[in-house]
Amino acid sequence: MLDGDTLADDGQLVRFRVEPLRKPGGGYLGAVIAVAGLGQDERAHEQFSWLVIGGGLGLLAVLAVAGHLVSGRTVRPAVNALQQQENLLAETAHDLRSPIAALRALAETALANPEQSADILPRTVGLAATMGGIIDSLLVRARLAAGVEQLNLQPVWLDQLVAGVVEETDPHGAQLTLTAAPTKVNADPALLRRAIRNLLDNAVRYGHRPDERAIVHITVAGGTVTVADHGPGIDPATVGDAFDRYRTTGGTGLGLSIVRWVTQAHGGVLSVYNADEGGAIFELRLPLSAR
Repeated sequence: MLDGDTLADDGQLVRFRVEPLRKPGGGYLGAVIAVAGLGQDERAHEQFSWLVIGGGLGLLAVLAVAGHLVSGRTVRPAVNALQQQENLLAETAHDLRSPIAALRALAETALANPEQSADILPRTVGLAATMGGIIDSLLVRARLAAGVEQLNLQPVWLDQLVAGVVEETDPHGAQLTLTAAPTKVNADPALLRRAIRNLLDNAVRYGHRPDERAIVHITVAGGTVTVADHGPGIDPATVGDAFDRYRTTGGTGLGLSIVRWVTQAHGGVLSVYNADEGGAIFELRLPLSAR
């Protein structure tokens, strides 16, 4: 038997098979030859080949997309965690800068004037306590962001809390006035106290014109804390970015981004606008307590 492929006279590929016929005593009488065209089979084979190639490429594409999505979901939490750690370190440095500078100034004063040590020591202890409170608040925020701790919400007399912060704030020569009406909100006292302190520090440092003393008025009523200064105000083009991290022009830097975070964590609203007579006005609005 003999079989194989060959080209016909018209150029088409054909398959042939030859089956010899033998005599009873030996030798060949002839042969049966079968010939079939392979045009349809060839086209079917070609189509199948392209189907296999296309399917393979499609499978590779699906695997590539799936790998990208899986890797993105795997890496994204790690990237977010690194960003949170970076933000936490930046906020720690921001909040500790002032008390550390004040602590150093007190230490240098005590060294230069030993007779004043008795008066300086209580202030030094107070600054150390303030620094400890800042670190504790930052650690609480880190745990809240990680979802391992909840806000310590409780009914808080907002007017009394703000009055305490105003009393603790170093005015640096600024004139601070407070007008407060009794108002109760649900809040985490430590975090809210920190946010109010940042608002006051921002107003004292930046809420004045050159060679003028800062004048800051704080109002508390209806769950809203308003801090108004008489400085240059906020550039209207950057009002929407006033609470963005690392923006320091006009005092709208990291401290205000912390205020916004605390406000949002309490379900409140923080806004800023310029007064008609000049100066910036910051409003922190919190939900009122039902109790």
